[in-house]
Amino acid sequence: MERIIFHIDVNSAYLSWSAVSNLQKNPTQIDLRTIPSIIGGDRESRHGIVLAKSIPAKKYNIRTGEPVAQALRKCPSLVIEPPNHQLYSEYSKKLMNVLSEYSPDLEKLSVDECFMDFTSIAHQYPSYLHAATLIKDRIYEELGFSVNIGISSNRLLAKMASDFKKPNLVHTLFPSEIKEKMWPLPVGELYMAGQSSVKTFHNLGIYTIGDLACTSKKLIELHLKSHGRLLWQYANGIDDTPVISDQTKLKGIGNSTTLSFDATTKEENTHVLLALSEQVSKRLRSSKQLAGMISVEIKYNDFSNVSHQMQLITPANTTEHIYKYACILFEDLWNRNPVRLLGIRTSKLTSEEEPIQLSLFDTAKNEKHLKAEQAIDSIKTRFGNDAIIRGSFLKKNDSCE
Repeated sequence: MERIIFHIDVNSAYLSWSAVSNLQKNPTQIDLRTIPSIIGGDRESRHGIVLAKSIPAKKYNIRTGEPVAQALRKCPSLVIEPPNHQLYSEYSKKLMNVLSEYSPDLEKLSVDECFMDFTSIAHQYPSYLHAATLIKDRIYEELGFSVNIGISSNRLLAKMASDFKKPNLVHTLFPSEIKEKMWPLPVGELYMAGQSSVKTFHNLGIYTIGDLACTSKKLIELHLKSHGRLLWQYANGIDDTPVISDQTKLKGIGNSTTLSFDATTKEENTHVLLALSEQVSKRLRSSKQLAGMISVEIKYNDFSNVSHQMQLITPANTTEHIYKYACILFEDLWNRNPVRLLGIRTSKLTSEEEPIQLSLFDTAKNEKHLKAEQAIDSIKTRFGNDAIIRGSFLKKNDSCE
Protein backbone atom coordinates (compact mmCIF):
# COMPACT_ATOMS: atom_id res chain seq x y z
CA MET A 1 0.00 0.00 0.00
CA GLU A 2 1.30 3.46 -0.93
CA ARG A 3 2.03 5.70 2.03
CA ILE A 4 -0.31 8.65 2.47
CA ILE A 5 1.16 11.58 4.43
CA PHE A 6 -0.70 14.73 5.45
CA HIS A 7 1.08 17.98 6.29
CA ILE A 8 -1.21 20.24 8.33
CA ASP A 9 -0.17 23.89 8.52
CA VAL A 10 -2.07 26.71 10.24
CA ASN A 11 -2.57 29.71 7.96
CA SER A 12 -0.71 32.72 9.47
CA ALA A 13 -0.84 30.98 12.84
CA TYR A 14 0.11 33.76 15.24
CA LEU A 15 -2.11 36.30 13.52
CA SER A 16 -5.01 33.84 13.15
CA TRP A 17 -4.86 32.79 16.80
CA SER A 18 -4.69 36.40 17.99
CA ALA A 19 -7.63 37.26 15.72
CA VAL A 20 -9.76 34.39 17.02
CA SER A 21 -8.96 35.28 20.63
CA ASN A 22 -9.80 38.96 20.07
CA LEU A 23 -13.12 38.12 18.42
CA GLN A 24 -14.06 35.81 21.27
CA LYS A 25 -13.52 38.68 23.70
CA ASN A 26 -15.24 41.26 21.49
CA PRO A 27 -17.19 39.93 18.49
CA THR A 28 -17.80 43.46 17.15
CA GLN A 29 -14.17 44.32 16.52
CA ILE A 30 -12.51 44.00 13.11
CA ASP A 31 -10.99 40.63 12.28
CA LEU A 32 -7.21 41.07 11.99
CA ARG A 33 -7.20 38.57 9.13
CA THR A 34 -9.30 40.83 6.91
CA ILE A 35 -7.14 43.99 7.12
CA PRO A 36 -3.43 44.81 6.65
CA SER A 37 -2.05 43.63 9.99
CA ILE A 38 0.95 41.91 11.55
CA ILE A 39 2.08 40.27 14.75
CA GLY A 40 5.28 41.94 15.91
CA GLY A 41 6.83 44.79 17.87
CA ASP A 42 4.80 47.83 18.92
CA ARG A 43 4.10 50.85 16.70
CA GLU A 44 5.47 53.41 19.18
CA SER A 45 8.99 52.00 19.45
CA ARG A 46 9.00 50.72 15.86
CA HIS A 47 11.21 47.89 17.12
CA GLY A 48 10.95 44.18 16.53
CA ILE A 49 10.29 42.09 13.45
CA VAL A 50 7.21 40.83 11.64
CA LEU A 51 6.33 37.42 13.08
CA ALA A 52 3.16 36.88 11.04
CA LYS A 53 1.15 38.86 8.51
CA SER A 54 -2.39 38.89 7.14
CA ILE A 55 -3.17 38.17 3.50
CA PRO A 56 -4.11 41.85 2.90
CA ALA A 57 -0.67 42.81 4.29
CA LYS A 58 0.98 40.70 1.58
CA LYS A 59 -0.35 43.14 -1.02
CA TYR A 60 2.05 45.73 0.43
CA ASN A 61 4.93 43.25 0.01
CA ILE A 62 5.30 42.94 3.77
CA ARG A 63 7.47 39.94 4.59
CA THR A 64 7.79 37.74 7.65
CA GLY A 65 11.09 38.48 9.40
CA GLU A 66 11.51 42.05 8.18
CA PRO A 67 11.77 44.94 10.69
CA VAL A 68 8.49 46.46 11.84
CA ALA A 69 9.78 49.92 10.89
CA GLN A 70 10.24 48.77 7.31
CA ALA A 71 6.76 47.24 7.23
CA LEU A 72 5.28 50.54 8.46
CA ARG A 73 6.99 52.42 5.64
CA LYS A 74 5.28 50.10 3.18
CA CYS A 75 1.88 50.46 4.87
CA PRO A 76 1.55 53.39 7.36
CA SER A 77 -1.97 52.25 8.34
CA LEU A 78 -0.72 48.77 9.27
CA VAL A 79 -2.36 47.34 12.42
CA ILE A 80 0.20 45.85 14.81
CA GLU A 81 -0.72 43.24 17.41
CA PRO A 82 1.86 42.22 20.05
CA PRO A 83 2.69 38.50 20.27
CA ASN A 84 1.14 36.31 22.97
CA HIS A 85 3.12 33.08 23.10
CA GLN A 86 1.08 31.60 25.94
CA LEU A 87 -2.04 31.99 23.80
CA TYR A 88 -0.32 30.39 20.82
CA SER A 89 0.74 27.43 22.95
CA GLU A 90 -2.88 26.93 24.05
CA TYR A 91 -4.20 26.97 20.48
CA SER A 92 -1.43 24.66 19.33
CA LYS A 93 -2.46 22.17 22.00
CA LYS A 94 -6.10 22.41 20.92
CA LEU A 95 -5.08 21.73 17.33
CA MET A 96 -3.00 18.69 18.23
CA ASN A 97 -5.77 17.31 20.45
CA VAL A 98 -8.19 17.40 17.52
CA LEU A 99 -5.70 15.80 15.14
CA SER A 100 -4.82 13.05 17.62
CA GLU A 101 -8.44 11.92 17.52
CA TYR A 102 -7.88 10.88 13.90
CA SER A 103 -4.47 9.25 14.15
CA PRO A 104 -1.82 8.73 16.84
CA ASP A 105 0.85 8.86 14.12
CA LEU A 106 1.58 12.58 14.43
CA GLU A 107 4.93 14.34 14.28
CA LYS A 108 4.82 17.93 15.49
CA LEU A 109 7.25 20.11 13.54
CA SER A 110 6.51 23.39 15.26
CA VAL A 111 3.77 25.12 17.18
CA ASP A 112 1.63 25.45 14.03
CA GLU A 113 2.42 22.49 11.80
CA CYS A 114 2.72 18.73 11.89
CA PHE A 115 2.81 15.58 9.79
CA MET A 116 0.18 12.86 10.01
CA ASP A 117 0.76 9.37 8.64
CA PHE A 118 -2.69 8.65 7.24
CA THR A 119 -1.84 5.25 5.77
CA SER A 120 -3.11 3.04 8.59
CA ILE A 121 -6.51 4.78 8.80
CA ALA A 122 -7.10 5.44 5.09
CA HIS A 123 -9.53 2.51 4.85
CA GLN A 124 -11.91 4.28 7.23
CA TYR A 125 -12.69 7.05 4.74
CA PRO A 126 -14.03 7.21 1.17
CA SER A 127 -10.80 8.93 0.07
CA TYR A 128 -7.83 10.85 1.50
CA LEU A 129 -9.24 14.06 -0.03
CA HIS A 130 -12.53 13.49 1.76
CA ALA A 131 -10.75 12.90 5.08
CA ALA A 132 -8.47 15.94 4.71
CA THR A 133 -11.46 18.16 3.94
CA LEU A 134 -13.32 16.82 6.99
CA ILE A 135 -10.32 17.57 9.22
CA LYS A 136 -9.80 21.03 7.72
CA ASP A 137 -13.46 21.97 8.07
CA ARG A 138 -13.71 20.62 11.61
CA ILE A 139 -10.71 22.69 12.73
CA TYR A 140 -12.29 25.83 11.28
CA GLU A 141 -15.71 25.05 12.73
CA GLU A 142 -14.55 24.15 16.24
CA LEU A 143 -11.40 26.23 16.72
CA GLY A 144 -12.10 29.22 14.48
CA PHE A 145 -8.92 29.25 12.37
CA SER A 146 -8.02 27.75 9.02
CA VAL A 147 -5.34 25.29 7.94
CA ASN A 148 -3.91 24.09 4.68
CA ILE A 149 -3.40 20.36 4.26
CA GLY A 150 -0.88 18.96 1.79
CA ILE A 151 -1.17 15.30 0.76
CA SER A 152 1.45 13.06 -0.81
CA SER A 153 3.30 9.77 -0.50
CA ASN A 154 6.20 11.38 1.40
CA ARG A 155 6.81 14.18 3.88
CA LEU A 156 8.68 16.52 1.54
CA LEU A 157 5.99 16.58 -1.13
CA ALA A 158 3.19 16.85 1.46
CA LYS A 159 4.89 19.91 2.96
CA MET A 160 5.41 21.49 -0.46
CA ALA A 161 1.73 20.88 -1.28
CA SER A 162 0.51 22.60 1.88
CA ASP A 163 2.35 25.76 0.76
CA PHE A 164 0.35 26.02 -2.46
CA LYS A 165 -2.53 28.51 -2.68
CA LYS A 166 -3.89 29.60 0.72
CA PRO A 167 -5.93 29.81 2.92
CA ASN A 168 -8.15 26.93 4.05
CA LEU A 169 -7.38 24.55 1.16
CA VAL A 170 -6.33 20.96 0.51
CA HIS A 171 -3.70 20.21 -2.15
CA THR A 172 -2.03 17.06 -3.45
CA LEU A 173 1.50 16.65 -4.78
CA PHE A 174 2.19 13.04 -5.68
CA PRO A 175 5.29 12.00 -7.68
CA SER A 176 3.22 11.95 -10.88
CA GLU A 177 2.31 15.62 -10.29
CA ILE A 178 5.83 16.96 -9.65
CA LYS A 179 6.58 18.12 -13.19
CA GLU A 180 3.29 19.98 -13.49
CA LYS A 181 2.89 21.43 -9.99
CA MET A 182 6.38 21.76 -8.48
CA TRP A 183 9.00 22.09 -11.20
CA PRO A 184 7.71 25.45 -12.55
CA LEU A 185 8.12 27.09 -9.09
CA PRO A 186 11.09 29.39 -8.34
CA VAL A 187 13.96 27.40 -6.83
CA GLY A 188 13.74 29.57 -3.72
CA GLU A 189 10.38 27.96 -2.89
CA LEU A 190 11.96 24.53 -2.50
CA TYR A 191 11.96 23.37 1.12
CA MET A 192 15.37 23.98 2.79
CA ALA A 193 16.63 26.23 -0.05
CA GLY A 194 18.01 29.28 1.77
CA GLN A 195 19.22 32.58 0.35
CA SER A 196 22.83 31.43 0.02
CA SER A 197 21.84 28.27 -1.84
CA VAL A 198 19.50 30.21 -4.13
CA LYS A 199 22.28 32.68 -4.97
CA THR A 200 24.54 29.76 -5.93
CA PHE A 201 21.80 28.25 -8.07
CA HIS A 202 21.25 31.55 -9.88
CA ASN A 203 24.97 31.79 -10.60
CA LEU A 204 24.68 28.34 -12.19
CA GLY A 205 21.71 29.41 -14.29
CA ILE A 206 19.23 27.47 -12.15
CA TYR A 207 16.04 29.47 -11.58
CA THR A 208 13.25 26.93 -11.12
CA ILE A 209 12.91 23.73 -9.14
CA GLY A 210 12.69 21.92 -12.46
CA ASP A 211 16.03 23.42 -13.53
CA LEU A 212 17.60 22.02 -10.36
CA ALA A 213 16.00 18.61 -10.80
CA CYS A 214 17.38 18.29 -14.32
CA THR A 215 20.90 19.48 -13.44
CA SER A 216 23.69 17.00 -12.78
CA LYS A 217 23.71 15.93 -9.13
CA LYS A 218 27.53 15.90 -9.18
CA LEU A 219 27.62 19.55 -10.28
CA ILE A 220 25.30 20.56 -7.43
CA GLU A 221 27.38 18.57 -4.91
CA LEU A 222 30.54 20.26 -6.20
CA HIS A 223 29.16 23.68 -5.25
CA LEU A 224 26.97 22.92 -2.22
CA LYS A 225 28.34 19.62 -0.86
CA SER A 226 25.89 17.39 1.04
CA HIS A 227 23.25 20.14 1.33
CA GLY A 228 23.28 20.46 -2.44
CA ARG A 229 22.69 16.70 -2.76
CA LEU A 230 19.73 16.98 -0.38
CA LEU A 231 18.21 19.86 -2.37
CA TRP A 232 18.67 17.96 -5.63
CA GLN A 233 16.85 14.99 -4.11
CA TYR A 234 14.06 17.27 -2.87
CA ALA A 235 13.73 18.85 -6.34
CA ASN A 236 13.15 15.33 -7.67
CA GLY A 237 10.63 14.54 -4.93
CA ILE A 238 12.91 12.04 -3.17
CA ASP A 239 12.37 11.71 0.59
CA ASP A 240 12.10 8.46 2.54
CA THR A 241 11.95 10.01 6.02
CA PRO A 242 9.22 8.36 8.12
CA VAL A 243 6.72 10.23 10.27
CA ILE A 244 8.18 9.83 13.76
CA SER A 245 5.39 10.13 16.31
CA ASP A 246 5.94 10.24 20.03
CA GLN A 247 3.48 7.33 20.31
CA THR A 248 1.63 9.12 23.08
CA LYS A 249 -1.33 7.08 24.23
CA LEU A 250 -4.62 8.23 22.75
CA LYS A 251 -6.53 10.39 25.20
CA GLY A 252 -9.80 10.28 23.33
CA ILE A 253 -11.61 9.43 20.13
CA GLY A 254 -14.56 11.37 18.82
CA ASN A 255 -16.33 12.91 15.89
CA SER A 256 -18.71 15.78 15.23
CA THR A 257 -20.69 17.08 12.30
CA THR A 258 -22.20 20.40 11.28
CA LEU A 259 -25.66 19.60 9.98
CA SER A 260 -26.78 20.66 6.50
CA PHE A 261 -30.04 21.79 8.13
CA ASP A 262 -31.09 22.78 11.65
CA ALA A 263 -32.40 19.63 13.36
CA THR A 264 -35.60 20.42 15.23
CA THR A 265 -37.00 16.99 16.11
CA LYS A 266 -35.82 14.19 18.36
CA GLU A 267 -35.83 11.77 15.41
CA GLU A 268 -33.58 14.02 13.30
CA ASN A 269 -31.07 14.45 16.11
CA THR A 270 -30.92 10.80 17.15
CA HIS A 271 -30.47 9.80 13.53
CA VAL A 272 -27.28 11.91 13.49
CA LEU A 273 -26.20 10.51 16.86
CA LEU A 274 -26.49 6.97 15.52
CA ALA A 275 -24.29 7.81 12.53
CA LEU A 276 -21.71 9.44 14.82
CA SER A 277 -21.85 6.44 17.19
CA GLU A 278 -21.05 4.12 14.29
CA GLN A 279 -18.06 6.23 13.25
CA VAL A 280 -16.67 6.63 16.77
CA SER A 281 -17.12 2.96 17.71
CA LYS A 282 -15.44 1.86 14.48
CA ARG A 283 -12.42 4.01 15.25
CA LEU A 284 -12.30 2.64 18.80
CA ARG A 285 -12.25 -0.91 17.45
CA SER A 286 -9.66 0.01 14.82
CA SER A 287 -7.34 1.31 17.54
CA LYS A 288 -8.24 -1.65 19.80
CA GLN A 289 -9.51 0.66 22.55
CA LEU A 290 -12.47 0.60 24.92
CA ALA A 291 -14.10 3.84 26.09
CA GLY A 292 -14.81 4.41 29.76
CA MET A 293 -16.27 7.90 29.39
CA ILE A 294 -18.53 9.49 26.78
CA SER A 295 -19.50 13.12 26.19
CA VAL A 296 -22.00 14.75 23.87
CA GLU A 297 -21.76 18.28 22.50
CA ILE A 298 -24.63 20.32 21.07
CA LYS A 299 -24.24 23.60 19.19
CA TYR A 300 -27.52 25.41 18.61
CA ASN A 301 -28.37 27.59 15.62
CA ASP A 302 -27.58 30.69 17.71
CA PHE A 303 -24.01 29.25 18.09
CA SER A 304 -24.36 28.63 21.83
CA ASN A 305 -22.72 25.40 23.04
CA VAL A 306 -23.55 22.85 25.72
CA SER A 307 -21.84 19.57 26.55
CA HIS A 308 -21.97 16.91 29.21
CA GLN A 309 -20.19 13.65 29.97
CA MET A 310 -20.85 10.46 31.87
CA GLN A 311 -18.98 7.37 32.99
CA LEU A 312 -19.85 4.09 31.28
CA ILE A 313 -20.75 1.25 33.65
CA THR A 314 -18.54 -1.04 31.59
CA PRO A 315 -15.89 0.17 29.06
CA ALA A 316 -17.15 -0.50 25.53
CA ASN A 317 -16.49 0.07 21.83
CA THR A 318 -19.72 -1.10 20.16
CA THR A 319 -22.20 1.15 18.37
CA GLU A 320 -24.99 -0.07 20.64
CA HIS A 321 -23.23 1.11 23.81
CA ILE A 322 -21.96 4.41 22.40
CA TYR A 323 -25.37 5.25 20.94
CA LYS A 324 -27.23 4.27 24.13
CA TYR A 325 -25.24 6.62 26.35
CA ALA A 326 -25.13 9.38 23.71
CA CYS A 327 -28.92 9.36 23.66
CA ILE A 328 -29.11 9.57 27.44
CA LEU A 329 -26.79 12.57 27.44
CA PHE A 330 -28.63 14.22 24.55
CA GLU A 331 -32.00 13.91 26.29
CA ASP A 332 -30.49 15.51 29.37
CA LEU A 333 -28.91 18.40 27.41
CA TRP A 334 -31.33 19.31 24.62
CA ASN A 335 -33.48 22.39 25.31
CA ARG A 336 -35.64 21.78 22.20
CA ASN A 337 -33.98 24.60 20.22
CA PRO A 338 -32.78 23.91 16.65
CA VAL A 339 -29.46 22.04 16.58
CA ARG A 340 -26.65 23.06 14.19
CA LEU A 341 -23.86 20.69 15.30
CA LEU A 342 -23.66 17.41 17.18
CA GLY A 343 -20.55 15.73 18.51
CA ILE A 344 -19.63 12.57 20.42
CA ARG A 345 -16.33 12.18 22.28
CA THR A 346 -15.01 9.16 24.13
CA SER A 347 -12.23 9.23 26.72
CA LYS A 348 -10.71 7.22 29.57
CA LEU A 349 -9.56 4.74 26.94
CA THR A 350 -8.23 1.32 27.86
CA SER A 351 -6.82 -1.45 25.71
CA GLU A 352 -9.10 -4.29 24.59
CA GLU A 353 -6.47 -6.57 26.11
CA GLU A 354 -7.11 -5.32 29.65
CA PRO A 355 -9.54 -7.47 31.68
CA ILE A 356 -12.90 -5.96 32.65
CA GLN A 357 -15.45 -7.40 35.05
CA LEU A 358 -18.72 -8.49 33.41
CA SER A 359 -21.55 -10.81 34.28
CA LEU A 360 -21.83 -14.03 32.28
CA PHE A 361 -24.89 -12.62 30.46
CA ASP A 362 -23.15 -9.31 29.63
CA THR A 363 -20.05 -11.14 28.39
CA ALA A 364 -22.04 -13.24 25.94
CA LYS A 365 -24.09 -10.25 24.78
CA ASN A 366 -21.01 -8.05 24.32
CA GLU A 367 -19.14 -10.72 22.40
CA LYS A 368 -22.15 -11.20 20.09
CA HIS A 369 -22.40 -7.47 19.31
CA LEU A 370 -18.65 -7.07 18.96
CA LYS A 371 -18.32 -9.99 16.53
CA ALA A 372 -21.18 -8.61 14.44
CA GLU A 373 -19.67 -5.14 14.28
CA GLN A 374 -16.19 -6.49 13.53
CA ALA A 375 -17.70 -8.42 10.63
CA ILE A 376 -19.34 -5.22 9.39
CA ASP A 377 -16.02 -3.37 9.74
CA SER A 378 -14.34 -6.04 7.64
CA ILE A 379 -16.97 -5.82 4.89
CA LYS A 380 -16.83 -2.02 4.79
CA THR A 381 -13.04 -2.06 4.68
CA ARG A 382 -13.10 -4.43 1.73
CA PHE A 383 -16.06 -3.10 -0.25
CA GLY A 384 -16.51 0.49 0.97
CA ASN A 385 -18.57 2.27 3.63
CA ASP A 386 -21.78 1.96 1.59
CA ALA A 387 -21.56 -1.84 1.36
CA ILE A 388 -23.77 -2.18 4.45
CA ILE A 389 -26.27 0.49 5.52
CA ARG A 390 -28.59 0.34 8.52
CA GLY A 391 -32.24 0.15 7.60
CA SER A 392 -32.91 3.01 10.01
CA PHE A 393 -30.69 5.27 7.89
CA LEU A 394 -33.00 4.58 4.96
CA LYS A 395 -36.16 5.15 6.98
CA LYS A 396 -34.76 7.97 9.11
CA ASN A 397 -36.96 7.10 12.07
CA ASP A 398 -34.42 6.39 14.81
CA SER A 399 -35.24 7.12 18.40
CA CYS A 400 -33.53 6.69 21.73
CA GLU A 401 -35.95 3.96 22.75
